Amino acid sequence: MKEKLQEIWKKLRKKPMSILGCCIVLSFVVVAALAPVLAPPAPNSRDNYLIPQDGYSPDPVKPTLADWYGPKAVKHRFGTTEQQYDLYYGMVWGTRTAFQVALSVTATALLIGILIGGLAGFYGGWVDEVLMRFTDVILALPGIILAVVIVAVLGPSLQKVLIAVAVVAWPSYARLLRGDVLSIKEREYVLAAKALGATDLRIMFRHILPNCIYPLLVVASLELGSIVITAAALSFLGLGAPLGYADWGQLISLSRNWILGSSGNPFAFWHTLFIPGTAIFFFVLGWNLMGDALRDILDPRQK
Repeated sequence: MKEKLQEIWKKLRKKPMSILGCCIVLSFVVVAALAPVLAPPAPNSRDNYLIPQDGYSPDPVKPTLADWYGPKAVKHRFGTTEQQYDLYYGMVWGTRTAFQVALSVTATALLIGILIGGLAGFYGGWVDEVLMRFTDVILALPGIILAVVIVAVLGPSLQKVLIAVAVVAWPSYARLLRGDVLSIKEREYVLAAKALGATDLRIMFRHILPNCIYPLLVVASLELGSIVITAAALSFLGLGAPLGYADWGQLISLSRNWILGSSGNPFAFWHTLFIPGTAIFFFVLGWNLMGDALRDILDPRQK
């Protein structure tokens, strides 16, 4: 075990950007874990993810030094959005929402992709033909448009967004796994297991899947960021989280009327777009760089 960890660290040291990606993701993990401490919910809050609202004025309030150090310290550290939603609270609890969306959608898409791709590659014939043609139909449709249609049919909510994005995401995993299964099932050790009378289930989970799961994990780590972007886009269109929910896409949606600022001052309310946009940028960047690290560690072809 010690030698394995030393080998992993040796690989990571050769690519500082991979270490940076791990640090970025770890920082978001810390913020999500400490959300109740960094942004304590109101004692009477019925849902911790609902952003506190300090009035109903349509004009956002810019962050000032007084919000950090003055008598109003910890009031609105990042200012407010329109309708006076606290941007700092939304950013902190939105980190949890981002992880919830990314991890749950990726896990669901992986399971569906493994099921369909594994069955198609292992059994071949008409099973492969039916499953792959269905996969091609999903791939032929533009992902974001298909997700919008699904959410519009099911009804806007964060849970429906998770379903829609998972439906869009699984085909790429299925096709990747199918190709690996088609190759691995012809290997000598698989043919030997069949000759010894091993069941299809044992062959699949004992001999085939462990030897082709690593590329899927690498792709999944790279897709985590794009899933958050897709979910944020749906929230921006008003199809995701409800108004006032701690979601980065929802916060950017609240800034749409102030992207160009006010008359004569185009950067008057820069914080409403810049802060949540920067969080999404670094979240996606961190997972992409971390995906490169996982590829170097898990992909045997890199050795």
